[in-house]
Amino acid sequence: MLDEQAKKTLLRKIPHGLFICGVKDGDEFNGFTASWVMQASFEPPLVVNCVRKDSGSNAMIQNSGVFTLSFLEEGQKDIAAQFFKPKRRVGNKFEDLAADDAPATGCPVLQDCLGYVECRVVGQVEHGDHTVFVGEVIGAKVHRDGNPLLLESTGWQYGG
Repeated sequence: MLDEQAKKTLLRKIPHGLFICGVKDGDEFNGFTASWVMQASFEPPLVVNCVRKDSGSNAMIQNSGVFTLSFLEEGQKDIAAQFFKPKRRVGNKFEDLAADDAPATGCPVLQDCLGYVECRVVGQVEHGDHTVFVGEVIGAKVHRDGNPLLLESTGWQYGG
């Protein structure tokens, strides 16, 4: 029998970085705060990015087959919070931030971050309420050295 409280407590102890996932489909673009992200392979270089099935960004990744991950630095909690809000409610989340179109994918990336990776979707799994996208890293750029923003340092919880 599953102890729901124990499950929730322990799953919330899995460490997570916070990233801004940039997506683009045609002329439409968006970004959202991603925390269920990890490296999955050295060769080829793969990352896993889990995205809510009912989000517009999920549909955009499904259609375009690409996404970016901008690595937030500790102290950038306000940026992570800005990207938690749905686009349909707040509009262009990149409007007040310096952002570029990544060269390989055209997806938006933040200038004020540790750096970014660009990914082409090479696989996906659809079970539960998130799609697990496997992305091959096809581009990367380091902006600066620093410590990543971690979910547990914000006092927020996304899991359990």
